[in-house]
Amino acid sequence: MPMSGLPDLPGALEELLLWRRDVRHFRNDPLDDALVDDLLRIAQLAPSVGNAQPWRYVRIRSTDLRVALATHADEQVRAAGDRYADPRLRGRYDVLKLHGLRQAPEIVAVFCDEAGPRGRRLGAATMPEALCYSVVLSIHTLWLAARARGIGLGWVSIVQPDHIAKLLGVPRSWRFVALLCLGQAEGEDDVPELQRRGWQARVPWRDNVSVL
Repeated sequence: MPMSGLPDLPGALEELLLWRRDVRHFRNDPLDDALVDDLLRIAQLAPSVGNAQPWRYVRIRSTDLRVALATHADEQVRAAGDRYADPRLRGRYDVLKLHGLRQAPEIVAVFCDEAGPRGRRLGAATMPEALCYSVVLSIHTLWLAARARGIGLGWVSIVQPDHIAKLLGVPRSWRFVALLCLGQAEGEDDVPELQRRGWQARVPWRDNVSVL
């Protein structure tokens, strides 16, 4: 279907980007397997260097693994908090919820297969990190697809990559990229939670643009 046949696509896309949130507060209502499959199918539509498609998605269904992941994240949250010596900053940190691993109905770990044969290293010979960049694009594609279906996604980054890879027993060539929580959000807001809680606001877009 020609792009010109889609109604107000730029406006709808901007609204989708505006409402995309990093969700930490989830309802524990289960997600339909067909819905999760569809989201993972759409994630495969992302661009990748050399068309290598290096992303590897691992759904965590084991209760024991979910508990182990949440326990590890809690430990990292406490350790990270010790870095903030300013009592006021530490107070802001302590009220943040940094993961929803115990509440979210779906947990997905995402890896980059750095030794996969797909793509024949095209574009990655000089910039091997482009493989992981491709995985991030796939995650963002998944994020937008989830948001468009009313599903929240939270990216848990406060974990140790080597620990996660070892815990899940993935191949050594798989580099950990993300631990994702998926589910219905407890509430919706078009303002990022970290901004609402006074941690960090969005800056004017021109502050991040240089002209040479």
